[in-house]
Amino acid sequence: MLLTITTTYQPATDLGYLLHKHPERVQAFQLAFGQAHVFYPEATHERCTAALLLDINPVGLVRGGGNFALEQYVNDRPYVASSFLSVAIAQVYGSALAGNCKDRPKLAQTPIPLEATITALPCRGGESLLRRLFEPLRYVLNVQRHTLDEKFPEWGESPYYTVTLAITARLKDLLSHLYVLIPVLDDDKHYYVGEAEVEKLLRHGKEWLAAHPARELITERYLKHRRSLTNEALARLVEQVEEETVEHDQEEAAVEEKVGLHQQRLGAVLAALKDSGARRVLDLGCGEGQLLQLLLQEKQFTEIVGMDVSHRVLETAAERLQLDRLPPRQQERIKLIHSSLLYRDARLAGFDAAAVVEVIEHLDPPRLAAFERNVFEFARPGTVVLTTPNREYNVMWESLPVGKFRHRDHRFEWTRAEFQAWANGVAERYGYQVRFLAVGPEDATVGAASQMGVFSAARR
Repeated sequence: MLLTITTTYQPATDLGYLLHKHPERVQAFQLAFGQAHVFYPEATHERCTAALLLDINPVGLVRGGGNFALEQYVNDRPYVASSFLSVAIAQVYGSALAGNCKDRPKLAQTPIPLEATITALPCRGGESLLRRLFEPLRYVLNVQRHTLDEKFPEWGESPYYTVTLAITARLKDLLSHLYVLIPVLDDDKHYYVGEAEVEKLLRHGKEWLAAHPARELITERYLKHRRSLTNEALARLVEQVEEETVEHDQEEAAVEEKVGLHQQRLGAVLAALKDSGARRVLDLGCGEGQLLQLLLQEKQFTEIVGMDVSHRVLETAAERLQLDRLPPRQQERIKLIHSSLLYRDARLAGFDAAAVVEVIEHLDPPRLAAFERNVFEFARPGTVVLTTPNREYNVMWESLPVGKFRHRDHRFEWTRAEFQAWANGVAERYGYQVRFLAVGPEDATVGAASQMGVFSAARR
């Protein structure tokens, strides 16, 4: 089977540094089940393609045993992408998979245009499963299904596809997605699955699996339907998300507590939502429900939905709001849902307004594009009230070391100019107008502690 990875990042031949494989040489690697070969069909300044060709030894497969007698002689393993390819990725491209590159360290952490093509990829679930797994990760797919035999079309379609995946991302992200999802699509593994596989899944899925809408399916298939292992992995994924959320709330509150910034921020957001005239509102990344509590006190809001990626904080929000003790009419007004802003969710569409309070700074910059589309294109509320820290104000806090963010989970913190440039770009791309407001204590030189953009959708 063949996996090719192409980039048009310039100089494109830097792909050789990222993969630790020289573009001018054909290289072979001995594996337990055969050989892997790496070569470059094209290597120019403008475009470079690295090919990983896996040559599986069928005699080795027979020696390894099978589940039934004929499987030793009649099987597709030497010819299709499977867990063998995942093992080859880990062994041949191990440094790139880990995100390491001695000669181009910054490039290894930089999103670049990438295109991966896999020939003869088995998919037990069809094209819909392919899209279900890869599209939430922001891939653009080109899918070609193969017939069982071109000479006998009446035999129908095979479960094999040639798939091209296009994305702008770090190379390590692409490789981690392929490493995990290829055996998930095949719904099989050629080796014993034990506790070590849980650790591999959590390591390679650390930055994306917990928030993936198909994480249960991915986990179950990756662990070969072993229920005890699946339950352990899912529990740890949920715990990972919830611990990060709780830590964020505690650390950020500690920095901002003296000036009461959080309450000032919520007050400003509430005022903007009321001023918009909205009746049906979303709180995207609602946390423990402080804003929801304020919204529930306002008769103007007839439908209120709080959404968060953490089950634990949603439980805390339900307790704070005393949902089970609210009068029936109040219970009808409010709902909590589990979801992620990185994936499209039809339940979020059609609302009058949405609040996104101190959320975007927790997203990796390459994932901002997915956030933008999901909120401003797909959900498309009439008004979006969004807040984020003003990095310039950080010097006003004695407890915050110079150059440090307000919370270690923040992926970035923007200056006022940076936030306005991003917000104006979003407004232009998705048909909104945006105005900016200062939130919290303000200094004549560095501005306010927090910054807010109020986006209003243009009529279509």
